[in-house]
Amino acid sequence: MESVLNTQSTLKPDQVTVLLIEHAVTKHTTRYDKVFFKAVLAGLMLSFGGIMNVSINAGSTDLNQGNPALVKILGGFVFPTGFVLIVMLGLELLTSNMMVFPIAVAKRAIPWWSLPLNWLIVTFGNLAGSLFSAAILVHYSGIFSAEPFMSGVISYAEKKAVDPQWHQIFLRGIGCNILVCIAVWLAAGAKETVSKLIAIWIPIWVFVAASFDHVIANMFYIPLGIMFGADLSAAGYIQKSLIATYLGNIVGAAIVWIPAVYFYLGDYSADGLRDAEQGKGKESTEGTSRSDRRRSSATMTNLVEKD
Repeated sequence: MESVLNTQSTLKPDQVTVLLIEHAVTKHTTRYDKVFFKAVLAGLMLSFGGIMNVSINAGSTDLNQGNPALVKILGGFVFPTGFVLIVMLGLELLTSNMMVFPIAVAKRAIPWWSLPLNWLIVTFGNLAGSLFSAAILVHYSGIFSAEPFMSGVISYAEKKAVDPQWHQIFLRGIGCNILVCIAVWLAAGAKETVSKLIAIWIPIWVFVAASFDHVIANMFYIPLGIMFGADLSAAGYIQKSLIATYLGNIVGAAIVWIPAVYFYLGDYSADGLRDAEQGKGKESTEGTSRSDRRRSSATMTNLVEKD
C-alpha cells in the first residue's frame, strides 16, 4: 500500500489534512528564533510580489483609465511570485498558519498555547520583513521615486486603507484568506514542483485581481504609501486596516479548516503527536518522531484503503 502512496501525483484531501497536522507539529517544535527569522524572510519574499504588482498598477496610467480590469488581472498574475518563494523555501507566513495551527489544536496534536504564540512571533517577523523591504529596498532605493510610480504607490495605499469602510476591509480579508489557504492546501497535496507552482498561482492570482486584503501584503503596501506621503497615519492604518484585515483573514482561514476537520478528521487520533510540546527526542526539532511518523503513515495508508 505504501507504493500506492508513492505513485500518487496528488494527495487526497484527507491525506492533506493529516499532512498539515504534521506541518503544525514541526512548526511547534521549531526553535522560536528560527520561526521569527523564517517569518522575516517570508515578509521580505512576499514583498517582491508586491513590488511587481505595484509596478503594473502604478505604471499603467493609460491602461488604468481605459481598462482597469486588465490592470487588476495583470497585477494579480505577477503577485504570486512572493507566495511561491515562501512555500518553496519553507518559510513562516501568518495567513497560512491561521489554517495549519487550528487544525492541529483541534485534534490536540499540539497544545492550545502554541497557536497564539506562533501567530504573535510570525506576525512581528512578517512585519519586520515587510517594513525592511518597503523602507530599504523600495523607498530609500528610489525605484518608485519617479512619476507615475510615486503617485501610484500613494493611490494604491489609500485605496486599501482610506477609501473603504472598516467592515468592507474585514470582508475583503475573509475572501483573501479563503483563497490563500486553498493555495497552501493544494500546494501541500502536490508532489512535484510544477504542480505546486500552479496550485499556488491560481488562487493567489484570483485574490489579488479581486482586490481582497491580505494582512501581510498590506504591511508592505500601506507603510510604503505612508512613506511616500499618503493621507494616512500609522495609527490610522493599524485601527482601520491592520485589525480589520487580521480578523478577516482569521475568519477566512476558519472557513477552510473547520470543514476540513469535520469532513476528514472525525475519527483521527493524534496519538503520540500530542507529546510534541515535551520535545521527546532530538528528532522533534525537525518534525515528529519516528513512531509518530509511523502512526501518521499508517493513518494515511488507511485513508487510501478506504477509497
